[in-house]
Amino acid sequence: MKHVLTTGLMGGLVTLACLLLAPSAHAAASDQSTCAALTAKITGARLTSANFVAEGTTQQVPTGMGPPMSVTLPAHCDITGVMHERSGENGQAYAIHFHMRLPVRWNQRFVFQGGGGSNGEIGDALGAGAGSTSALAQGYAVVSQDSGHDNRTNNDPSHNGQLAFGFDPQARAEYGHTSLKVVADTAKQIIKVYYGRKPLYSYFIGCSKGGQEGLTFATLYPEEFDGILASAPGFALPRAAVAEAWDVQSFGAVTKASGGDAGSFMALNKTYSDTDLSLVRTAILAACDKDDGVSDGIVGDYLACTDDKVIPQLQAIVCSGGKFDSCLSVAQINALVASHNGPVNSAGRSLYAGWFWPSGIAGNDWRLWKIGSANGQIPALNVLLGGPALASAFTTPPTVLGPNPQTAFEYQMRFDMDRDVAGIYAVAAHFTTSAWHDVGSRSTDLSAFRARGGKLMVPHGESDPVFSLKDTLAWYDDVNTLNGGRANAFVRVFPVPGMCHCGGGQATTQYDAFGALVTWVEKHQAPDSLLGTAASTSPWPGRQRPICVYPQIARYKGKGDIEKATSFICEA
Repeated sequence: MKHVLTTGLMGGLVTLACLLLAPSAHAAASDQSTCAALTAKITGARLTSANFVAEGTTQQVPTGMGPPMSVTLPAHCDITGVMHERSGENGQAYAIHFHMRLPVRWNQRFVFQGGGGSNGEIGDALGAGAGSTSALAQGYAVVSQDSGHDNRTNNDPSHNGQLAFGFDPQARAEYGHTSLKVVADTAKQIIKVYYGRKPLYSYFIGCSKGGQEGLTFATLYPEEFDGILASAPGFALPRAAVAEAWDVQSFGAVTKASGGDAGSFMALNKTYSDTDLSLVRTAILAACDKDDGVSDGIVGDYLACTDDKVIPQLQAIVCSGGKFDSCLSVAQINALVASHNGPVNSAGRSLYAGWFWPSGIAGNDWRLWKIGSANGQIPALNVLLGGPALASAFTTPPTVLGPNPQTAFEYQMRFDMDRDVAGIYAVAAHFTTSAWHDVGSRSTDLSAFRARGGKLMVPHGESDPVFSLKDTLAWYDDVNTLNGGRANAFVRVFPVPGMCHCGGGQATTQYDAFGALVTWVEKHQAPDSLLGTAASTSPWPGRQRPICVYPQIARYKGKGDIEKATSFICEA
């Protein structure tokens, strides 16, 4: 989860109170000997390390594609462990690895940190996404895990590199869901042994694949968590991977129409310049910006931003002759419309979902996923990640691709929306369950989670280029129908206008969803909105907006400073 969240006052007060009330026995549990002794006291898992980390120790933490970030750590016991060690397909040694941090000043609470992408990384167990400070720094015990495969030891170039686990049925199932409960239960066992008591409250935090894991806990393992923050959930991952192939085909048609190298994945980034995408954003704003009561660069009423409004604005800037910076080609507009509508088969049946018109399209985040960076240094993530994932983990039987991303591109370009989509739901040979069964988590049955008093929050960017907000809202509508129109008593969705995947875009991307979740769980105060603030890299640093619970949107009151959230009201 990459966006930075701002800690709310209530969440901070809860954490402070917990720290002040922390039992004095924790001090005794914090020395090195107690930490090291854990290795002999845990059943069902083998602890591979248990080291005491002194207060103020600094550590370099990976930040995705950016440079690592230095963080200062509180005093804690840092442990790693392994379970389910076995020999799998192609002679690969598989296991579930986990990482856990147990702070000295424990607030008697537990956080499970979700993964991302194809996982395969043990994670830093800091609990990012819990506010402007990590969950660990706030006093939470935190666990993270690799979901049953390791990107280093299970990387097999002959079987799609880091996605080789998709050729192993158990590894695919563990990636999808079966690693989750065993890690959560083991983490709680470790907490009981180390602190001498169970956690008062348990929480899950995740975005993207982590969001899918959160929804999996809510539906398959509802007893595990009191509160779940499942942002931009990839709960329909196999279908979303089909949409990635659809996008590759749609944007590949632009390359072909312009006379470029339509057979190369490296040509996708040339389908739209940054100027072209700015033209698209301008057209979307011209069509929809004012619908929330003010023209401010944010499409607050994203629900009203329909094709009938946007497509005429795009058609108004079609080049009448050659391609210029001030216009878009017919092929470019056709590709945008095709991508926007989502994948369909030859009979017109939807295979995933459509999308809202992305008001955050002009930032780097949207284009990086769909077509790659403008300078060509980073190819489309839809190809780099989506192609091998679809071939390996999301269809049965899995398909071997070559080691070069070009083979993933070619696989996606020839992916047949009539014939090949069936692979998502198929079983074959020793794959006794389908990829949709293993990895899909789009169930609308949250009855057990509701019955145990669980609370679920789902923030999701309107301009997410990977997982469709429309799909998330359709899922919520179905949940709401099943619950007689009262689903918001335990699950709430918070669309973020302009935000891309887990952050980025022209949007107010800083907000404290976790603090609101804790308040909801522990004080029974349900959040109707979150306070969103625009980052320093946005067009409006420091701008604030209410991020309203669906189906409400933030509407301008008609007077007041448009940079302040107080000038807006959430209403249906």
